[in-house]
Amino acid sequence: MKRTLFVTVFIVTSLLCCGAWAGEDSKAFDAHATTFHYFFKDGDMDFHFGNLVLGAARNGGVEIGEAFYAASRIKDGDAVSWQKEWHELARRVEARGESALRAGHVVSARTQLIRAAYYYRISLLGMLPGNPELEKRGLKCRSLMRQAGPLFDPPLEYFEIPFENTVLPGYFRKADNSGKPAKTLLMIGGGETFIEDLFFYIEPQAHERGYNFMTVDLPGQGLLPHAGHVFRTDTNVPMKNVVDYALSRPDVAPEKFAAYGISGGGLFVPQAAMHDSRIKAIAMSSAVVDAYPLFAAMPAASATREEIDSWSSFHADIVKSICWRYGVDKPAGLIEANKGNTFDPSQIAVPALLVVGEGEYRSQEVRRQQKVAMDGFSDTRSRLVVTPSDEGASNHCIMENRSIVGQVVFDWLDEIFR
Repeated sequence: MKRTLFVTVFIVTSLLCCGAWAGEDSKAFDAHATTFHYFFKDGDMDFHFGNLVLGAARNGGVEIGEAFYAASRIKDGDAVSWQKEWHELARRVEARGESALRAGHVVSARTQLIRAAYYYRISLLGMLPGNPELEKRGLKCRSLMRQAGPLFDPPLEYFEIPFENTVLPGYFRKADNSGKPAKTLLMIGGGETFIEDLFFYIEPQAHERGYNFMTVDLPGQGLLPHAGHVFRTDTNVPMKNVVDYALSRPDVAPEKFAAYGISGGGLFVPQAAMHDSRIKAIAMSSAVVDAYPLFAAMPAASATREEIDSWSSFHADIVKSICWRYGVDKPAGLIEANKGNTFDPSQIAVPALLVVGEGEYRSQEVRRQQKVAMDGFSDTRSRLVVTPSDEGASNHCIMENRSIVGQVVFDWLDEIFR
């Protein structure tokens, strides 16, 4: 069913971009482009610092002083230097948290331990699968989050969902201690995410608004590629197990169960909703109707040998890590790996929200796919919201302004579930 495109733009700006999005109506889709410069000259390192790192400060993932101290000691564009400085910071903050825990200071212990966990996670960026530190630090990150879990009220629960020959790890935090069924947000990430990223992406905003929060690693995410589980084109299959688990819980209200996906999750969530009517509302940042042309528009996937040779070690290793998660050897293989990785918006009957940063929306392919999605959604409550550059809400997944994301997503969900 075709419907009129409804666009909400928070504020019309002049798109004064100085980063990789410069130039109107860019044909390329560079997920690691930034609207403006943060700290590093290396574009990929700058993206991760300004978005994944600094963006998490709002939700307790990092402290600004700690983050800038670590950044000041990192050699620009150097992967090993990045991994070293964040790891050393993680160990210092972990020691402070353990000391507070031994002394019985619950709040201090909790805040330090979760921050240490996230620094361990940040230290994994650009780390290649052959490095034993990848799994070691990934497990350390998870163990610290699990250690801090009981220090929350309500507690942050760790769970594992059986799937094929492995388990899908996740976190769940109840809205309150009443035991009553509550509205619930399931958060799904993309091509490079860990469940810890998603906790720090939006969990506090969910809790503040009376939502249960749940997140899970799907095949290809977190540490699952170590067990041979890379990304697949039928993510709705593991997602069924995830929804089964969520709705088996007495504290989840089945009629108020929503899913929100960022990056590749903008495909995984709607693909699941096509096959599973138990998901009552979906949100995406942004919609990936067809991953094949989107990957074909990515500069890294079509780079020449000469261009690849010019990359910094950080950027090169980030790309190699993504290839590993898709089970391919070369960046060009990412395009073919996503052939058939689609969802059909006309097969989705529930209300859908698209949230896109203004900088990312300048990509012709991104804009085209949002229109295809909106034209196909049948529920008239579906919306497209473009968040503004001049409020620092412009980049891929809008990680740099999570307060705006929380406002847009939860205000819309509150209206849907009213």
